[in-house]
Amino acid sequence: MPRQTASRASSALALCFAAHPALGQTSPGPSGASIALPPVVVPAPVQRARPAPVRPRPSVAARPAPARTARRETSALAPPVVAAAFGAEPAPLDRARAPGLDPSAGPPTRGSLTVPSVQQQRANLNATVGSVAFIDATSFRNRYTNNLPDVLKDTPGVFAQSRYGQEIRLSVRGSGVARSFHTRGIEILQDGIPLNLADGSGDFYQIDPLSLRSVEVYKGGNGLIFGSSTLGGAINFVTPTAYTAIGQNVIRIEGGSFGAIRTNVQASRTEGPVDVLINATQSHQDGFRAHQNQDYTQINANLGYQIAPGIETRFYLNTSLTRQKLPGTLDLFDALTFPRRAAAAVISGNQKRDVSSERIANRTSFALETGQLDVDSWFIHKRLFHPIFQVVDQDGSTYGVAPRWSGTFDIAGHRNDLVVGARAFGGRNSALQYVNVQGQRGGLTASARQSAQNYEGYLDNRFWITPELALMTGAKLFHHERDLRNLFTRANGAADRDYDGFNPKVGFLYQPAPTIQFFTDVTRSRDVPDFSDLAQSNVSGLTFVPLQAQKAWTAEVGTRGSWERMRWDVTFYRSTVRDELINFNTNAALGIPAATFNADRTLHQGIELGLSADLLRDVSGPGAGDVLSVSQVWTYNDFRFVRDRVYGDNQIGGIPRHVLRTTLAYRHPNGFYIALALDWVPEGPFADHTNTSKVPGYSLIGVQTGIDLGRGLSVYLDARNLADRRFISDVGAVTNARLVPTTIFYPGEGRSVFAGLRYVY
Repeated sequence: MPRQTASRASSALALCFAAHPALGQTSPGPSGASIALPPVVVPAPVQRARPAPVRPRPSVAARPAPARTARRETSALAPPVVAAAFGAEPAPLDRARAPGLDPSAGPPTRGSLTVPSVQQQRANLNATVGSVAFIDATSFRNRYTNNLPDVLKDTPGVFAQSRYGQEIRLSVRGSGVARSFHTRGIEILQDGIPLNLADGSGDFYQIDPLSLRSVEVYKGGNGLIFGSSTLGGAINFVTPTAYTAIGQNVIRIEGGSFGAIRTNVQASRTEGPVDVLINATQSHQDGFRAHQNQDYTQINANLGYQIAPGIETRFYLNTSLTRQKLPGTLDLFDALTFPRRAAAAVISGNQKRDVSSERIANRTSFALETGQLDVDSWFIHKRLFHPIFQVVDQDGSTYGVAPRWSGTFDIAGHRNDLVVGARAFGGRNSALQYVNVQGQRGGLTASARQSAQNYEGYLDNRFWITPELALMTGAKLFHHERDLRNLFTRANGAADRDYDGFNPKVGFLYQPAPTIQFFTDVTRSRDVPDFSDLAQSNVSGLTFVPLQAQKAWTAEVGTRGSWERMRWDVTFYRSTVRDELINFNTNAALGIPAATFNADRTLHQGIELGLSADLLRDVSGPGAGDVLSVSQVWTYNDFRFVRDRVYGDNQIGGIPRHVLRTTLAYRHPNGFYIALALDWVPEGPFADHTNTSKVPGYSLIGVQTGIDLGRGLSVYLDARNLADRRFISDVGAVTNARLVPTTIFYPGEGRSVFAGLRYVY
């Protein structure tokens, strides 16, 4: 069914272009500065001003072609530091995030009412009172990006580690620290619209790195701007529109080690009030380990239409199909000695993860006399066939609506920026389990219906005490319902639990110079258990565990900016957590999912540091424009129990304390670049919560190089783990490694080389 859907979508688009040759012509973006109001307000300029009122525009036929430059989107809302982003040089604050191979802001792009330009997206994010990061897709366009760690690895504070294929561990500030599957504590969005399931769970199979235009990382309570208030925050994966795409047409072909081959195509057009873009990826990889081959197909498309002056609607369509074999976990000796092996149980059970999903979403935006109203709605259908210790067979849907108003007005002569929003979303999932007979369904062992409903309201306000100092206040009020109907065991037929909470936030943003910011804030977070926590599976069947919501207070202080050749982004944070949702594996050798319990008191604290400097400029001669730069990312994690009756003050197993990445890069204006990267984990994480077993540390060396050949053609090479070091990439923590099986380790990939070609025209 998903393959047919993808085929029909591609055919329909082809017919559309054939029937309307005018769609092959590029027309200017929607005119009128007032229409470019961003969906997220930004800090105060030196002179306060209200946004310009909406002005009537001529009809499509009579409308002149305006000079739609990126500078036009600066508007009265942008401060001096943001305005610098639209010139020939990249914005100073853009380079505060430790850069990857390409620290530039990318070419200036246009925007529209529903999706602002990439430069405006960056400006909006840098106005956040708290720790954030912005990633332009131009920073990873010339390297192999098979999964999200390839996208996020230069972002301080984000722990993204590959297990196999597209299966990864993603944690921000210890969110889901001991969870060895999927995600917890992070709101995942695509184009600002939730991608998580209704119970808050989610994975990353539906996100195609080659379909992205930018990534916005809001750490911790800073995700409030989207209505998120989880410990880890929110990550928004933004796909391009016809206005923000790097070119009308893009073709990308790449391949390399472990039988990897991937193709990606993208096409976009604008015609009058209509714009359309489609992006499709087909990927195959045999995998580093036995029983690890993967195939996936992704199609992302969006269609925008200007209904009237100041009104625009945009539809998003996505379909994905993933076929992923599972190599399983090994004990420490086998993982380091025979890293290519697959676990015996996964082969006998033909364990795999087959996922298909279809998503349709819409954003309709209204430019009002004061501010902007965005109304989001979405529907996601997901099907999972997952033979592990048993065959997990699920079919579910998620749906929701989320209005949000953002605007600027004066209070007693002071600038005030306000965002007010609400979200109502829910979903239902049919969860079946069968005896695993070599990867096929045997006898039925469990049948349940999982239902979740969520009602939320939030606000985020910035009051400018002076043009340099802003007071931020915000809060979220929510009511969540979780309902489980056990259709297999009548004796325990129904169970439910409701969760209510109020999460406030207060902070300050100080900008003493156009390129320097300081911030501090305190935030309350609550993480509601998902059905993987509440409906725990074991060899005896399905059990509902009425867990508490995880609660935390987080304080952070930080700075970001640039000075001469230096750029920095540094944050210190400390979270005091109650009832943290902690996972531990009961029998990983059989593939039984980890169990979950509430820890009484825990502590999460750390440092998120990104530094970058241009060591030499004009290396090859005066005025040459080439640069030799160095960047350093350091994420320090200290996650521990606090006076726990079982674990004392032990470290929580699962994530290493120090994660470092150093990059030395040379770039020339002619398009040539080369970079040497060192990934270093001095000591691995504890493999158990009693801290009796520890994973060895490792260091990996990689090289990326490439050149732009002109006329839109680029070639690149990405070589990894050049020393072919054996290491552990991830671990599923247990309670006590001396007492329970420790087949819990994922071997990291060996030496690999990938090459690619990209053509933009």
